[in-house]
Amino acid sequence: MDASLRVTLLLGSAPDVMRCASWPKQAFAAIVAINNAWRVRSDWDILVHAGDFPADRMPRPDPARRIFSAADYVPAQNSFGGFVYAGGTMSMTAAYWTVRSQRPDVLAFLGCDMIYDHAGDTHFYGTGRADPLRGDITLQSLEAKSARLLIHALRRGTLCANLSALPRSRLIFPKLSFEEVRELTPSRLAAMRAELRACIDTEAVDAAEAMEHEFGYFYDDGMYWNHLDEIDGAKLARIDRLWLAAVDGLVAPPLEECNAAE
Repeated sequence: MDASLRVTLLLGSAPDVMRCASWPKQAFAAIVAINNAWRVRSDWDILVHAGDFPADRMPRPDPARRIFSAADYVPAQNSFGGFVYAGGTMSMTAAYWTVRSQRPDVLAFLGCDMIYDHAGDTHFYGTGRADPLRGDITLQSLEAKSARLLIHALRRGTLCANLSALPRSRLIFPKLSFEEVRELTPSRLAAMRAELRACIDTEAVDAAEAMEHEFGYFYDDGMYWNHLDEIDGAKLARIDRLWLAAVDGLVAPPLEECNAAE
């Protein structure tokens, strides 16, 4: 990989995350772990954890590593429109924080597919709480939330990619293997970003953002659950449909086919 590229690895807690245990650290500018995922590798750089993450699951203090929670990620999420629109689950929250604070060229997701209906363990450490499946009005469509993130990240020059080897994912990002990430060059990355932008329906994006502004579901403290009586789930579903429509051209056919059709 070209040394000038900043690839940040974002680790969730799905069992598939253990595939990265042998990947060389020098392949990444930084490794960001979400909640329990700091246990996957001993050389992680940053931990982003939920405000209610149990104290007994925290790593030991280490001056070489940084830990961030709600005081840090709430302002980051707010800068992208707030939790109601960005989605109140840590995969989205940590990703928006990373895009804003680390400004990577590539944000590579692993263990963040949010698929819980398979047999066996739900997390690398066994069975855990399926956070995105809770009764949360902001999470009616995880695919739509990932589409929104993909587009917002692209605006800041960050390509979101999924390194998962699973056959299904709630993330609509392009899939890359670790080997493909290692072989990325600035020219190839520029081409990938251009291919993605060519497939995005900008009219749908404009309509989604206009609707977000119109509805005004923004809460500066991030505690949207205190305002559920104000939030109309049907309106959020309309916005979700627009974000999905915005990426319809890149979700179905492979990226190369979509680009050729333009």
